[in-house]
Amino acid sequence: MVFTKEQLVRFEHCDAAGIVFYPRYFTMLNGLVEDWFREELKYPFEAMHHNSGIPTVDIKAQFKSPAKMGQTLTKSLWVEKIGGASCTYGYHFKVGERIVLEGEGTIVFVNITKDGIKPKNWGNLRSKIESFLKEK
Repeated sequence: MVFTKEQLVRFEHCDAAGIVFYPRYFTMLNGLVEDWFREELKYPFEAMHHNSGIPTVDIKAQFKSPAKMGQTLTKSLWVEKIGGASCTYGYHFKVGERIVLEGEGTIVFVNITKDGIKPKNWGNLRSKIESFLKEK
């Protein structure tokens, strides 16, 4: 299964040339991950962040073509692999059928205590995450 959301490219996302300034894509990607956790995994960040988190430990991006103010991006995310505490996801952003951005990221599910941050098992989130595994 693939999680997909649309995003209007706004003035706030763009540089003086009217195209998306590349760091804004990472903010949009984080929003996509946050929406995936809220809408599909039923574990919104405001519930998670009392004692847990999902820090990004690796991120890769290839900028294929520009997106301009006023265009609509279709942002898609799927799972490439899941470990005991980690999840590697693939993603792409498109304008129509044209790929604007693609890559993959890895997050790690962690427990946050006064003693530090330690990886923890996905528990009952695992089966929900597995439903987004890319078919080989």
